[in-house]
Amino acid sequence: MSQKSEPTKAGPGLSDSGMTHRQVIQALTGLLMGMFVSILAGTVVSTSLPVILSDLHGDQTAYTWVVTATLLATTISTPIWGKLADLSNRKVLLQLSLLIFVVASAIAGFSQDTTMLITMRVFQGLGAGGLTALSQIVMADIISPRERGKYMGLFGAVMALGTVGGPLIGGFITDSLNWRWNFFVALPFAAVAIILIQKTLHLPVKPKRKVSIDYAGIALLSAGVALLLIWVSLAGHQFEWASTTSALMVGGAVVALIAFVFVEFKASEPIIPLSMFKNRTFTLSVIASISVGVSMFGTSVFLAQYMQLARGANATQSGLMTIPMMAGLLIISTIAGALISKHGKWKSIMVIGSVLQLAGLYLLGTIHYDTDFILVSLYMFTLGAGLGMVMQNLVLIVQNAVTPAEIGVASSGIAFFRSLGGTIGVSVLGAIMGTKVVDLMAAKAADLQAAIVGLGEQGKEIGAALASGNIPSVHSLPDSVRTIIESTYGDAVAHIFMVAAPLSILTILAIVFMPNLELSTQTRHQREKSDAAATAHQGLEAAEQNLAEVSEAAVAVTPRLDDENETVLR
Repeated sequence: MSQKSEPTKAGPGLSDSGMTHRQVIQALTGLLMGMFVSILAGTVVSTSLPVILSDLHGDQTAYTWVVTATLLATTISTPIWGKLADLSNRKVLLQLSLLIFVVASAIAGFSQDTTMLITMRVFQGLGAGGLTALSQIVMADIISPRERGKYMGLFGAVMALGTVGGPLIGGFITDSLNWRWNFFVALPFAAVAIILIQKTLHLPVKPKRKVSIDYAGIALLSAGVALLLIWVSLAGHQFEWASTTSALMVGGAVVALIAFVFVEFKASEPIIPLSMFKNRTFTLSVIASISVGVSMFGTSVFLAQYMQLARGANATQSGLMTIPMMAGLLIISTIAGALISKHGKWKSIMVIGSVLQLAGLYLLGTIHYDTDFILVSLYMFTLGAGLGMVMQNLVLIVQNAVTPAEIGVASSGIAFFRSLGGTIGVSVLGAIMGTKVVDLMAAKAADLQAAIVGLGEQGKEIGAALASGNIPSVHSLPDSVRTIIESTYGDAVAHIFMVAAPLSILTILAIVFMPNLELSTQTRHQREKSDAAATAHQGLEAAEQNLAEVSEAAVAVTPRLDDENETVLR
């Protein structure tokens, strides 16, 4: 017994993991690296896609699928990885997802055509989905919810670094080296992560049991979500929102998802146990995660457009100009996590964060192309701070609220709905922005035409480019045209943030109505042992109660037997 209590002194919540505090830090480094490369896979190529598609002779359809393929695979595979984590060895699954990612990235870097690139992007997404889900699930095995708060800030910071810093890294690599290095840059991090996890991550051995894989659920969920995400990604570009193609895709998605619900009710090991929605914390966290997904992924996309199209920055500069948001998420999430671990109180911090999320989006909805950049930076910092206080802590409180057997599927469920909300939100907001740009340009058509005519031959070239739907590098345009373009896109992006802001009200309400559960001081394995001990104790008490009832019955029957015996003798 004394030997088992020593690890608790070495680090929080480690009495059954057999890991020293140093090993926990090393293992977390491996998890953070794995999560970083998974996010980097989806963001690093965004600024170099025009160059990539030009080299590989791809068209607009290929351009769309290079982005959509990874997003689809990541979103669909996340809950599947989470369920597998509850059924089998999580360490092996984590290393497998890293291996899939590494191999796919290496092959993608040698792509000779767009078909090969898109195929490898699908496998990158599969690996990224595992890394996103499993990194947080494994964390629950080695650190208790009470102590996990301060580490959740690091996960939020890594997510922000990968989301915001990916385009900056990709632009720099493409300009300095070659676009193929965008696929190679994450390989060293992934290799180090695999080694660290193998050497330092020691998880409790799960008892062997018969496993039943919900293949029908996997197929129906994949089909339904894939159709839905493909529809929102392509509608408005490849076909109209109101069209036969849209009706068929949405109808197919609805049918598949309804069938998925029926299958999950009957499956012995469902991918997403619908019974979890009876848990108020989980259900409200799902609602909040959808809103957070729109805020997190939407801001990274539209802020980059704002910097390039409304402020005349190039790809590298736009990445640097979004650093205030990343700083807000990094600094405030770390502070918030430390406070949660110290005091064990999470609700007030998350309510404040959700209010800051709403305030940040609203303030960004007021910007123009010529707004003082100090103010824009302050607004970005506010939004980043709000996301930092809410995003990863949603996973923390869900892991604390569900049973140990459900931690994997619950954690991946939150990540799944956050990614789903972000994907759908970005597509819908993008369509709204496109309409807003057209309206604003129509209102300024006379001024734009006058500016183009005044430029002579140069004006004709610019006019032809604008008429074809292509916008030249804004910073290279003459001032007369540049001001009109910048003001148009500045107001359009601001409109998007103003439209997205009300969604944050859902986050506030969801967090306010969540049960204020106390954070556990036990790791997942410790909770499993405690639950088993409690069940055994209840069984013992029930047996003792039954024995007592039998004894009482025997005592009550004895006098009657004596009387009957006396009667017989007489």
